[in-house]
Amino acid sequence: MLLDTLIDKATQEEIYTVAVAAAEDDKIIEAVMDALDRKLARFILFGDKDKITSLMGMNKYEPLTPEFVKIIHTDSVNEAAELAVKAVSKHEANVLMKGNIPTNVLLKTVLNKEYGLRTGNVLSHAAFFEIPGFDQLIVITDAAINIAPDLEQKVQIIKNTVALAKSIGIEMPKVAPIAAVEVVNPAMQATVDAALLTVMNKRGQIPECMVDGPLGLDNAVSQFAAQHKGISSEVAGKADILLVPTIEVGNVLYKSLIYFAKAKVGAVIAGAKAPIVLTSRADSAESKLYSLALALSCVKK
Repeated sequence: MLLDTLIDKATQEEIYTVAVAAAEDDKIIEAVMDALDRKLARFILFGDKDKITSLMGMNKYEPLTPEFVKIIHTDSVNEAAELAVKAVSKHEANVLMKGNIPTNVLLKTVLNKEYGLRTGNVLSHAAFFEIPGFDQLIVITDAAINIAPDLEQKVQIIKNTVALAKSIGIEMPKVAPIAAVEVVNPAMQATVDAALLTVMNKRGQIPECMVDGPLGLDNAVSQFAAQHKGISSEVAGKADILLVPTIEVGNVLYKSLIYFAKAKVGAVIAGAKAPIVLTSRADSAESKLYSLALALSCVKK
């Protein structure tokens, strides 16, 4: 499965509604237009109405019917975030999408106790990469939310990501907790956590997936590297999900794949009441579209 498959899958599903917080951004509007052309979703766009309308005009798009697009004017990004989150909380929309707004502002609103989207679970970021030379999607988690997750947070991150993977058709995701070495070293907490996660998986505490670690990046994704180091498991060399030990590792790996490997990516936040599309302002319109398709594919039926 590759990223274009996600767009095809989302197109075949029920047409859901996306609430976009602070939609006055050229790449966001470009992704919205592309999604509309494909009949991927309906949209409620919160933000500066004049700017949004102007951006739509620059894209030479015909006036849109209220059936597919509503524009709600807001005077600030805080108001845009509040109204977008409330739209999802009230089931007026199925997906929340970040526009031209700081991530911390949006997440603070998502976690609001009165009207937010919190569930009591850890929120986590999952990035689905299409990498040249690989015939499968590789998922990296968590490169954006959890700074230095402890063991229990890693358990929840795995569960969040496995649920996403299963929703797009990866029936038994293979999870590799990544570390610098493949053996347990008490001085390296990432290796200790990886070993514990592996045992917890075998005992049914982390279900519906296969977990094996610690594994280095090379022997998590390369069967040749795994065989060369004498590592034999159902995950080694065939990992679907790479669980990184810290946000720095995830962030550098994420950006390395984009800028050095020219990989394509779609990413969402899981663990909330609804999927959240949280892309970087520097991400391309194509990446935003892939992220949107991923989120729509993960809406709970």
